[in-house]
Amino acid sequence: MSTPELSAGHSGLMDSVYRHQRHIYDLTRKYYLLGRDRMISELAPPKGGTVLELGCGTGRNLILAARRFPDAHFYGLDISGEMLVTARASIARAGLSDRISLAQADATSFDAAALFGRAGFDRVFVSYSLSMIPGWERSVSAALAASTGSVHVVDFGQQEGLPGWFRKLLRRWLAKFHVAPRETLASDIAAQARVAGKSCRFTSLYRGYAWLIVVGGAKPI
Repeated sequence: MSTPELSAGHSGLMDSVYRHQRHIYDLTRKYYLLGRDRMISELAPPKGGTVLELGCGTGRNLILAARRFPDAHFYGLDISGEMLVTARASIARAGLSDRISLAQADATSFDAAALFGRAGFDRVFVSYSLSMIPGWERSVSAALAASTGSVHVVDFGQQEGLPGWFRKLLRRWLAKFHVAPRETLASDIAAQARVAGKSCRFTSLYRGYAWLIVVGGAKPI
């Protein structure tokens, strides 16, 4: 199956999953999408800088980041048109439409110049999206290619410090939403960072519930 066909299929799947869920997404996800706010606080874009989020969903992270860093401009893309309807409405209510630009696109293959009129961004971040994206490794490559500074990723870890029963229950629950924690997330990002000649910092949060990974700089790991 070709990439466009995969994109169309995944877009339809995400629209079906979130057509109704998008209305309560932020209210419910705050209890188990842990580490997002820490990642956002560490973005620290330069004054007048640009920040891109892959898989921006409802726009929750972009709004929070735009408020925290008022001198930067923000961009977000998502494969789900349904999620972007909610994102645009939320951004408009927050009065941030002049600083946050959105586009519908596949995070594994996108043309930032065509979407946003710019090819590079000072910061690129991905929050709990790689665990939902088929071919997520390509999203990592795309993020690195789009970044002129650092790439920040937070997603489900392997719950390595938590009881086995908790891990089983969590994964059973996540599967209902087509979410699968990526066992090789840290090692794959580290490998891609090494090839790109960039540093990679890994932090396990909440006994492995979540992993926070930052790629940036010029020194290989």
